[in-house]
Amino acid sequence: MAEQAKSARAVIATASTQTKNSALLAIKEAMAASRLSILQANLKDLDAGRNQGLDAALLDRLELNDARIGGMIEGVEHIIALPDPVGEISRMARRPSGIEVGLMRQPLGVIGIIYESRPNVTIDAAALCLKSGNACVLRGGSEAFHSNQAIAACITTGLQAVGLPAACVQVAPTADRDFVGAMIGGDAPMCDVIIPRGGKGLIERISTDARVPVIKHLDGNCHVYVDAESDLQQALQILENAKTHRYGVCNAAESFLIHEDVAPTVLPLLQQTLAPHSVEIRGCERVCAMLPEAKVASESDWYEEYLGPIVAIKVVASVDEAIVHINTYGSHHTDAIVSTNYTTVRQFMRAVDSASVIANASTRFADGFEYGLGAEIGISTDRIHVRGPVGLEGLTNQKWIVFGDGQVRA
Repeated sequence: MAEQAKSARAVIATASTQTKNSALLAIKEAMAASRLSILQANLKDLDAGRNQGLDAALLDRLELNDARIGGMIEGVEHIIALPDPVGEISRMARRPSGIEVGLMRQPLGVIGIIYESRPNVTIDAAALCLKSGNACVLRGGSEAFHSNQAIAACITTGLQAVGLPAACVQVAPTADRDFVGAMIGGDAPMCDVIIPRGGKGLIERISTDARVPVIKHLDGNCHVYVDAESDLQQALQILENAKTHRYGVCNAAESFLIHEDVAPTVLPLLQQTLAPHSVEIRGCERVCAMLPEAKVASESDWYEEYLGPIVAIKVVASVDEAIVHINTYGSHHTDAIVSTNYTTVRQFMRAVDSASVIANASTRFADGFEYGLGAEIGISTDRIHVRGPVGLEGLTNQKWIVFGDGQVRA
């Protein structure tokens, strides 16, 4: 599989936009024609999952139906419509020597994607990698094995229909953990780059063992800071949405920081706002003094990604204290400020070291689709190559190109 991926990499990296879009269109049509077989395969996974005692949340992520397959097909259509980043040239400049220098986008190579539960990741990942000119090796979880194989068959059909190697997208034929080891380590790792999507345990293992670059985030401990100068009604709407819109997602807010000048007003109103959602408040001493029903926050609460109806709240004396708190306890994912002071907003945006920094809007907007990327393969909190939602451009890098006309260096 490694050798086939390397051979396919050379083909897909230079394929035209028309060829790649034709392949995606053929894959979409194959999926539409194979709805029944995909659903039948998914039923096998669901039955096995129930027998193994998978909880309701995992079964929900695993389940496919007509609507979800329709959403997967629509996702491929969106990727077809996106601009092709490969070959894009930028920053062309003529130098005193007469040469012209610029940057050109190129694919990363063979991308390995390791994920759990959700079979829709199989088609999302394949489509994004194909459009960005990358070969890929996909290893889904054992609980979705039959679903992933059924979707893989549609992908192979689409690739072969336009004359591209089937090895442009390879789905692991086994759920054995040793296959992951072959993807990320050993003397000759199968992949050039790894993107893990799943629980913290999976991502920690990949980050520790991988001998190739990893694009990932471990936690989503996101903050919202309410400044002394802010629209309090707007602040309450943002706080409510950031915490309660969806609990189990990485861009949900887990901590609120409230400026001491507005805390006596904001905190009681915030408690009323969160009460219908049954959100438990864990606060600093000053929060607990104003909200007797709040629980005292421990040091570990400031680091915690709850992924549930719990929020940690702290009263701070300034935007500087808020910035220090976020950079100390946060996960560098997404953090927001609510403020009407332009200078304060600019200070916050410059100083907070996160992949996304948001002013006067919910952290829930930290998403590839909301950012106009069309689709994403994940969120990166790394400091190199790409940060935040990873879309087509994030699956490429840049090389320098130079145009001359016979120049030689003196």
